[in-house]
Amino acid sequence: MAPSTPLLAVRGSVGTSMLFGPPLCTENTAFTCDNRRCKFFVFSKDGSLFAWCNGETVTIVNVADGKHVQSFDLPKTACLGISPQNSVLVTWQPYSKTQETVQGEPNLHLWNVKTGECLKSFYQKKMQSWCPSWSDDESISVRSVNNELHFFENNSFDTIASKLHLQKVTDFVLSPGSQPCKVAVYVPGVKGGPSFVRLYQYPNFAGPTSALANKSFFKADRVTMLWNKKATAVLVTASTEVDKTGASYYGEQTLHYIATNGEGAVVQLPKNGPIYDVVWSPNSTEFCVVYGFMPAKVTVFNLKCDPVFDFGTGPRNAAYYSPQGHLLVLAGFGNLRGQMEVWDVKKYKLVSKPQAPDSTFFSWCPDGEHVVTATCAPRLRVGNGYKIWHYTGPVLHKYDAPSDGELWEVLWQSFSDGVFPEKTIKYQAVPSELGSTEPKPAQVYRPPALRNKPITSSKLHEEEPPQNMKLQQGGDKQLSKTALKNQKKREAKKAAKQETKPDDIQEKVQESHPKPVSPTAPAAATSGDPELDKKIKNLKKKIKAIEQLKDHQAAGKPLEKNQIEKLQKESLLLQELEELELGI
Repeated sequence: MAPSTPLLAVRGSVGTSMLFGPPLCTENTAFTCDNRRCKFFVFSKDGSLFAWCNGETVTIVNVADGKHVQSFDLPKTACLGISPQNSVLVTWQPYSKTQETVQGEPNLHLWNVKTGECLKSFYQKKMQSWCPSWSDDESISVRSVNNELHFFENNSFDTIASKLHLQKVTDFVLSPGSQPCKVAVYVPGVKGGPSFVRLYQYPNFAGPTSALANKSFFKADRVTMLWNKKATAVLVTASTEVDKTGASYYGEQTLHYIATNGEGAVVQLPKNGPIYDVVWSPNSTEFCVVYGFMPAKVTVFNLKCDPVFDFGTGPRNAAYYSPQGHLLVLAGFGNLRGQMEVWDVKKYKLVSKPQAPDSTFFSWCPDGEHVVTATCAPRLRVGNGYKIWHYTGPVLHKYDAPSDGELWEVLWQSFSDGVFPEKTIKYQAVPSELGSTEPKPAQVYRPPALRNKPITSSKLHEEEPPQNMKLQQGGDKQLSKTALKNQKKREAKKAAKQETKPDDIQEKVQESHPKPVSPTAPAAATSGDPELDKKIKNLKKKIKAIEQLKDHQAAGKPLEKNQIEKLQKESLLLQELEELELGI
């Protein structure tokens, strides 16, 4: 039976340890701390087993009582994995070859957890996609080999049950959940052709119509594929290394939605800029996207790719749903100041707004009540440590690494779905000895010369407030992609008309609507020669336009080259007008 309090595993320069989560936050004495330098550790999917490698051995222990399960003499192991039903341990070490073994030795090993027997060894040169993927019941496992996907059944790795061969398959993701098992594969474009992602259902791989869905697109150097929990749809983030328009340092990203029923769409994002994060809600009916130039926008979309709620703009680059799906954390880590916003997803109401500066890691506790933030090396080598928070804002436990030490990783114990049910959301901060870290409103620095003068508001970016998109959709119909493009064209034309030269506008206005002569004003002198009068009238018109240009210049508006040339001709026009008027 799973414990009521999740455990937190910690590894750093002082070794590997394990402690109970809130409310205890004390060391788990059932686990014997390992003072050697741990390279990698992992919990099994149900949290009953814990494995780690320390540069000498790979060890597996039972989490509940700390009893030894298996150990392997594998000093070069760099990565570990445990199959969903705890049957197989996977170890990977960097590929190497010597003069004696030109081909090298197998570096990916599969071990029977109960007996310690090596089931199979493979060559896996690249670290990318090193670990085989299993279905939840372990009836199917798959690994990528030379542009092919090899499928195995019931952990029988000596026989390939089925193959999926596509030209240059570079990535795949196996669907979660129960049977039938599905797989999403990505094939990059060749010679200017489009890239594509296809969805298949095992074992139906033969024939041109065997794919459940297909989505092709350009501008994709790499993709990230993300299944929802019910395995009914995939979100594909396509990225390019370089943005040819020069608008973004991060390259260019697009987001695509693909469903197993064949439906597909490009998710229309209202703000230009990079896509920082995409995450599915645990209910599999909504997904959240963090996107756009800073301050970034955050929007929740439904399965029709229509916006449901817009959280406005702010300093964020990540989103995290709680395991139960009732809370959503929007955060700005990395080069941002560590602001977190905790939202009630059902009411779309802000719960708390704590701040965790210099954080490099965030993770929800399986109970859906607590989170952990950490500052880890090598991302940051100073100020290492971690904090355990309640979602209402207070810090419940804090650990700071020694000044000469480092923290490398923290990891919550995993649990099966349904172990921790959803609880009622609290809006009042829970009591804590360490208190809350809600940022206090700080006064803006004002230089001494401006401190006794009225305050003027000046912001680099005006932040947009949150808004419920469902209410807007009830009254306003969503515009299609073509309609949005036409609307942008109309707005551009309107802006271009407003930037028309002021002197040209003045001339057109005067020609179409001549200014009426006041009855009290003296009539202009005429020479009796229509040609001469016309010349004088045109000269006065040009001089008046120059006066207007002078006013624009005095107001600080930039002038074009032809307008500056007109200003330079003012003296010549005045002289010519004077000579013509003297002849009357």
